[in-house]
Amino acid sequence: MTGTTASPRRVGLIGYGLAGSVFHAPLIAATEDLVLDTVVTSNPERQEQARAEHAGVRVAATADELFARAAELDLIVVASPNRTHVPLATTALKAALPVVVDKPVAGTAAEARELAALAEERGLLLSVFQNRRWDNDFLTLQRLLAEGELGDVWRFESRFERWRPQPKGGWRESGDPAEIGGLLYDLGSHVVDQALTLFGPATRVYAESDVRRPGAEADDDTFIALTHASGVRSHLYVSATAAQLGPRFRVLGSKAGYVKYGLDPQEAALRDGGRPGPDWGREPEPAWGTLGAGESPATGGGTPVPTLAGDYPAYYAAVTRALDGDGANPVTADEAAAALDVLEAARRSARDGVTVKL
Repeated sequence: MTGTTASPRRVGLIGYGLAGSVFHAPLIAATEDLVLDTVVTSNPERQEQARAEHAGVRVAATADELFARAAELDLIVVASPNRTHVPLATTALKAALPVVVDKPVAGTAAEARELAALAEERGLLLSVFQNRRWDNDFLTLQRLLAEGELGDVWRFESRFERWRPQPKGGWRESGDPAEIGGLLYDLGSHVVDQALTLFGPATRVYAESDVRRPGAEADDDTFIALTHASGVRSHLYVSATAAQLGPRFRVLGSKAGYVKYGLDPQEAALRDGGRPGPDWGREPEPAWGTLGAGESPATGGGTPVPTLAGDYPAYYAAVTRALDGDGANPVTADEAAAALDVLEAARRSARDGVTVKL
């Protein structure tokens, strides 16, 4: 199929927690060729929330109810807890439905590749939601690299740090391996995907992973060091225990370095009920990063670099083009599997105190 469809594609969204309600549902609703047809959640409060936020949406209590209407749907989005990603994506593909799966697509790289093979066998799209590829700082860094502003990059530092001294609980912080919780697989999925996207495959992985907070069950303070085949070294930090936050990016090259503090504003805007519009994803000038050599942002050194607008809506726009046959899958399951190779190696490295070769 090529070109736009005669009517919007009908989307079934499984899960209406943080991922479903804050990210997927608003972005689906903002995409011209998609319509949010059904939300699956067994939670009565979330059912009412979905109805209030998306007029006319249907609500189902179970995924089985959704799949019973498979012929009425055009795309399934899996935004439920991590342990359900593989079985739900498998069911959708076997029902001849293309699928978007929130990260991490699976608990292991092998499972991700099995899903990719099933999608290819059925001739269906299987895409992984890696929204952080459309963060404002990431897009800006991509532009700087493309223009050669940093020269040859030697070191890439990326931090996704928070100060949450008290565990929030829930499956994301569960110590049960079946839940695929902890920061390594949560925020680690983002920082690893970004590093691989920017600098190519990793050949060696070293990691340190700790459970710091009283009452916590899963890792809440993790560091990952990658050696890329390109020669770049990536140092990646994910933490809920950072009392002082470091720069989001510090990228050091042979000509200059780029330093950027603060998080992309899109998640906060979505949480606050904001929706994509003309000024979506923009940040004020004081939040811009700096480019320079032999200087420090703390002392006013470097040249401010205007931050490009973040663009989470671009993900689902790319999904619709891929479904139309007019563009590539924005994030493939094979790319997600490569990131899972790194995450599995990091878990082994942290457990055994070794550097793992890929």
